[in-house]
Amino acid sequence: MSGQSFKSWMCLGCGFIYDEEAGLPEDGIAPGTLWADVPMNWVCPECALRKEDFEMIEL
Repeated sequence: MSGQSFKSWMCLGCGFIYDEEAGLPEDGIAPGTLWADVPMNWVCPECALRKEDFEMIEL
């Protein structure tokens, strides 16, 4: 994974941040899981908005 550029995605409803490098192990999403590989039926753990309600952000 060297040279991998991970991105972060923010929920437009509540501001929750999904960090590709960290993943969400508690939701079964391993660290290093790219946004494109997060299941389409996944929802924000804070407010339950859908994946399409997130946008990429620069940290």
